[in-house]
Amino acid sequence: MSNWEIDIRVVGVNRIGHTGCLFCPIALATGMSRKGADLALLLLGGFRQLAEDAGAELLRRGYPELRPSQEFAMRAIAGGADSASELGRRLSISKQAAAKVTSVLEERGYVARMDDAKDFRRKLLTVTPLGHEVMAQGEAIFDDLRAAWARKIGETALDRLQSDLSILIGNAAVDLDAPGMTGLEED
Repeated sequence: MSNWEIDIRVVGVNRIGHTGCLFCPIALATGMSRKGADLALLLLGGFRQLAEDAGAELLRRGYPELRPSQEFAMRAIAGGADSASELGRRLSISKQAAAKVTSVLEERGYVARMDDAKDFRRKLLTVTPLGHEVMAQGEAIFDDLRAAWARKIGETALDRLQSDLSILIGNAAVDLDAPGMTGLEED
């Protein structure tokens, strides 16, 4: 578990309409604007809720635990990161952290080490059929979770939210090479 856990529960609205967060008593007491911080926490909370719900559903379907950071690692391996060193470079983590996540994924059957036909001393990382299966299941689960959100706020509102976030975030949303993006630094 990361040292950066954040409690994003909302605990009240003060007299001037500011929504306060559990760890922000100053904002609650003074009425300081927290719109930017609250937006960041809501985005983080949305990610966490989707990731945790998807992980729980994968467990329910019989797949061993898969954290978002491990899924990021599998996607990087599927995309060509065929060694712990390359995985570390792609995810901006140490070689040791990459080796650790690789070992966990290998133990769960999601990743395998294969002989390198060009260099018999080297083992290449590859995503197994089970790994590809769990990634496909995860994508389907995220589609189901998105549909559940659409039922809550309406398909049009959710499409607009997703479109607006795409405009605001741009390519950064899919840049797994960005430092700190994967959360593997704490694994």
